Parts: sequence; C-alpha cells; structure tokens
Amino acid sequence: MTSYIADSAVFIMGNCDVDSSLLITVPSVVDELKSRDSVLRFDLAKEGGLRVEWPEPEMVKEVRKKAEQTRDSEELSKTDLEILAKALEHRETAILLTDDYAVQNVAVQLGIQVKPIAQKKIKDVLIWQKQCIGCKKTFEKGDECPVCGSPLKKKRKKRIKGKSYQES
Repeated sequence: MTSYIADSAVFIMGNCDVDSSLLITVPSVVDELKSRDSVLRFDLAKEGGLRVEWPEPEMVKEVRKKAEQTRDSEELSKTDLEILAKALEHRETAILLTDDYAVQNVAVQLGIQVKPIAQKKIKDVLIWQKQCIGCKKTFEKGDECPVCGSPLKKKRKKRIKGKSYQES
C-alpha cells in the first residue's frame, strides 16, 4: 500500500485529501506550523493515524550529499532534509507531498516520487551555482566573491529538461 510523506505544506495548506492513516512525517514539521489551523490539522491527522518518525541518520547524510551536488543545500531547512530522508527510506512505497521546489528538485534526483499540494510540480531538474554580482565570475558555493569581494547570487548552472519522475 502506498504511504505519503507529509511536508509542512500538507498541514499549512489543509487541502490534502489523503487518509491520515497513510501519512508519515518527521517531528521537526511541528516547528514549522505557526497558525492555529495548521496545528489543529496536524493534531487531527495524528489522531487519525499519522505516524511521526525520526529519519535514519544515514538517509539524512545521503540527502545532504545530493543537495550539495545540486547546490540546493543552502535552500533546505533541517525539516526539509529530514522529510527528504524519510521519503528516501520509503522510496519504493511512498510519495512525498511537498510544494517546496528545492525539496522537489532534490527528491527527483534521489528517485523519490513527488506530488505537490497547491503549487505546480517542477518540470526540469536544476543544478545551481553562485555568480558574483560584480565581476560575474561563477563559483560552486559561498556568499562573497573571493576575487573582488562582491556578494554572490544563486544562478542556474544546468537544466535537465523534462527529467521524468513518477507522480501518483
């Protein structure tokens, strides 16, 4: 039976029609729920069978490594990494529910099925780099240009057009 790994958006948006007994999430999701309604949705889902589980540390390491390769690591929160790790644990039988594009980008490259909650799903896989706003040189990471000292901004390095991934 298919299970669903629930990112914070499931509880924030509240328009997910998945049976709570099929949902799995991580403890840090609770920290991202700010509104009373989202906390109530979480509590109701928990009463309905939502499972809250810690991710395996090895899976977190694997996710972090992939996020470094795609250069999405700066965009991902601790919760994002944990949700991805939990989805990776259940890769064969689960679908990740998230609207976060950086999370989707990493998930697709890890072979995780993704289904958005309210946003459109990603169409292409992206690899990022940093570009200096002063001298325009590009770098793999950092916040300040080692050449001229100007700030670096995120820029698409490579786009893998229409990288296919499964969606339920």
